[in-house]
Amino acid sequence: MHFARRVAQQLASVGVLDNATRLAAQAFLTALPMLIAIAAYSPEAVRAELLVSLRSLFGAPSPVLRQVEGVYRGAPGARETWGAVGVLVTLVSATAFVRALQRLCERAWHLPHAKVRIAVWRWFVWLLVWTAALVCQGMLRGGLGAGPAPGVALQVLVAVLLWWWTQHLLLAGRVGWRPLLPGALVTGGAVVLFTGVSGLWLPYSLERSVARYGPLGSVFTMLSWLILFFTAVVISIAVGYVLARKPSEPGGGSLTRSR
Repeated sequence: MHFARRVAQQLASVGVLDNATRLAAQAFLTALPMLIAIAAYSPEAVRAELLVSLRSLFGAPSPVLRQVEGVYRGAPGARETWGAVGVLVTLVSATAFVRALQRLCERAWHLPHAKVRIAVWRWFVWLLVWTAALVCQGMLRGGLGAGPAPGVALQVLVAVLLWWWTQHLLLAGRVGWRPLLPGALVTGGAVVLFTGVSGLWLPYSLERSVARYGPLGSVFTMLSWLILFFTAVVISIAVGYVLARKPSEPGGGSLTRSR
């Protein structure tokens, strides 16, 4: 009962819905430009792997996937349209999502904002690593050729490692690796479970939304999916803080020095 009260206090302090909605909006606004930039400048092999990853989530007949495939087919001719300035603007705008994620981690751990000169390079490193992880999702789901069952274990392992590293990176090393592990375990397991379950209904929901509301239907469905996804992320990171603290600790200050 005491643990449940601590979790409730932490969730109220973090602001689950506010953070989830903010992260969902930022992800939605920056994901499409990033995908187009990848399509315009990546080799064919990278584009093919990314499409495999998207098919595993949205389903092959998804209207969203058909739109992305249309963009990718025109990718070789898109480089002239984008140019170096366009890619730079896309990357800078994508850091808005990383900054929102950083604020979530800082709020969950009750830390002040990191200075920009300390944090700015971390935003771009995060984007690079997570883009690479997105490209590899299709291979991970297949267990690198070993089958779906090993694929689930591999997805959980990679997700835990990524969320463990994400928290440490965006908190600028102010919290040690060991206290961050519970949150990484909870978050990694939660996101794999959520994407696995949502993969059963999301493709059909997208089809129904497009049939009923036209192209805007996919926008409504994707935003709803993103809000639910980041709700799971926000709750998991917040709960990780509670799991890492001893009940008697007043604020967890010693955890920030523990390595």
